[in-house]
Amino acid sequence: MQKEVLIVLTHQWCDWEGSYTIAVINSFSDYTVKTIAMDKLPKTSMGGIRASVDYTIEDYHSYDNLAMVIMPGGLSWEENDYIEIKEFVKQLIGMKIPVAAICGATYFLCKHGFLDHVKHTGDSLEYFKSAKNYKGEDLYIPAQVVVDGGIMTANETAAVEFAYEIFKILKVDSDEEMSQWYDNFKNGAVRQI
Repeated sequence: MQKEVLIVLTHQWCDWEGSYTIAVINSFSDYTVKTIAMDKLPKTSMGGIRASVDYTIEDYHSYDNLAMVIMPGGLSWEENDYIEIKEFVKQLIGMKIPVAAICGATYFLCKHGFLDHVKHTGDSLEYFKSAKNYKGEDLYIPAQVVVDGGIMTANETAAVEFAYEIFKILKVDSDEEMSQWYDNFKNGAVRQI
């Protein structure tokens, strides 16, 4: 049975922020990508892609088969508390299952206190400071991606770096192949001299 990587879908999720990750994991690794949300209703991305939901958070119990949870950004993370997702993330962290968040999903982690004790990044420190109870200011790093304590955070421009760090954690290929992938997608296959 293939280990699963879950993508948390919310209303208007950012489809491009997980696109590299999803494609490589599903096509070229021993993992399978599944979607999870608070309900079974299809979720439409910012790009208009309508995605079906494989699992609801309430009904998910396959933690022994879970390798990682990825949280793409989106417009709804700031507007909603998503208490069910908060409790799900709390459970994942307690079970030492890696959580990878990018863009608006980092703000969600921030406002619920998940970033108060780990090094992290996001779209900006000022944005995080607007969260009422944020206490992680001293641990904020202005970077594309930061990995610490089982939590990965990335800013909105870091889709390639985000994917690369996920690939390294999951060991989807050899170090050499993953490094070549990163170089190609970060710098381009054709380079000006």
